[in-house]
Amino acid sequence: MSEEILVNFGPTETRAALVENGVLQEVYIERARTKGFVGNIYKGRVVRVLPGMQAAFVDIGQARAGFIHVSDIAVDPAKNGDERGHAEADIRDFLREGQDILVQVIKDPISTKGARLSTHLSVSARYLVYMPNSHHIGVSNRIEDDTERDRLRAIVEKLAAEYEEEYKGGGFIIRTVAEGASEEDLRADIPFVFRLWHDLADTIAKSRAPAIIYEDLPLYMRTIRDLMRSNIEKVRIDSRESFAKMEKFAKHYAPEIGGRIEHYPGERPLFDLYGVEDEIQRALDKKVVLKSGGYLIIEQTEAMTTIDVNTGAFVGHRNLEETIFKTNLEASTAIARQLRLRNLGGIIIIDFIDMRDVEHKRQVHRTLEKSLEKDRAKTSITRVSELGLVEMTRKRTRESLGQMLCEPCPVCAGRGTLKSAETICYEIFREILREARAYDNERFLVLVSQPVIDRLLDQESDSVADLEAFINRPIQFQVESLYNQEQYDIVLV
Repeated sequence: MSEEILVNFGPTETRAALVENGVLQEVYIERARTKGFVGNIYKGRVVRVLPGMQAAFVDIGQARAGFIHVSDIAVDPAKNGDERGHAEADIRDFLREGQDILVQVIKDPISTKGARLSTHLSVSARYLVYMPNSHHIGVSNRIEDDTERDRLRAIVEKLAAEYEEEYKGGGFIIRTVAEGASEEDLRADIPFVFRLWHDLADTIAKSRAPAIIYEDLPLYMRTIRDLMRSNIEKVRIDSRESFAKMEKFAKHYAPEIGGRIEHYPGERPLFDLYGVEDEIQRALDKKVVLKSGGYLIIEQTEAMTTIDVNTGAFVGHRNLEETIFKTNLEASTAIARQLRLRNLGGIIIIDFIDMRDVEHKRQVHRTLEKSLEKDRAKTSITRVSELGLVEMTRKRTRESLGQMLCEPCPVCAGRGTLKSAETICYEIFREILREARAYDNERFLVLVSQPVIDRLLDQESDSVADLEAFINRPIQFQVESLYNQEQYDIVLV
């Protein structure tokens, strides 16, 4: 099986795609404007202590000071015999105004409130969370099997002991995704987090508050940390600068994968070359056409996701039962892929076409189960019911693709969705780049709806200016009042 990771890098949006045998399986999107602060570590300065609230405000260099409660302050176990802060403790025993303090963001700023902070510091790898100021090895509560919990804890205790003399220990939390992971998988995480924290210690010593010490890796770096496996043949990225950073990162933290990272210098956009753009567009549709002629209807609601299987134009060659069975078999494989591609989570109800044969039901269930084995998100499924229904759950890891790229449609009062003005802006930018490479025109005229024009001239004005400088041609915009938000035309002038 051939697997590749493709990374399309841009100043406003970075996208990563996992492609298996030429077919898109997963897509990840990170936008600069909406990137959060959770997980970031800062060297802050206490600006105000509030004894009445048992809390303090800490300047971390952001627009609003962060907020820390006494319960989120780590206590030195050597002095207090406990690794956690005590609710009855006095904030003044730990903090004073003007004091420098290392804090980590545990909740993003909301409205007029600053970020929520903690001194329980940690850095994450794929399977493990490393806590430099702890000596505890814990297992995620979501791993419910006691035998598996004991197995994972024993492996991590053994591996941590091997590195204790070199890196002076620390504690670990074994993440939910580690369920079923091998010793080899976990072994790769230990030196990664130790080296990372060792490097941060130097940064902490040299920094003056307020300063950022650590922020979670950008998407193109996380692809190496979270997605790389032995069967990934290549990682291709279309930015030379980011490629150099990825190589440097891999050389330092994961030297065994450095030779598989490549820069893609081609004129044709990387996602176009692999058909990823078309697959993303299709993944926003409710209808998924199967090769046999059957189709799926995928409806995502706030409560759950429903998937309806239909035979469509497929009539089979023998009888109706054979047609139904083959359609359901094909649908099982397609559903597993769509769940990953669209990143659908929570409760999912699959309405297979009714089957009379018990063996057919068993085979459809087994096919779905086997196809879901490739999914990195935890899933749980029931058997096919008398009504042809399968109930399943899939762990929510991030927003679904539809939630990320689309917003509620004002035309249909929320009954459907359309792509956001931000998404259309980025599509326009990519289309202009394609046209600029293909044609030697003098300028571009973009015909588009008013909401998109407003965003292009306001929030995206810097991006437009950068694009004009890059292609060395002016870009003009004209409102088309009859266009809906997703419609636009680019005229070469």
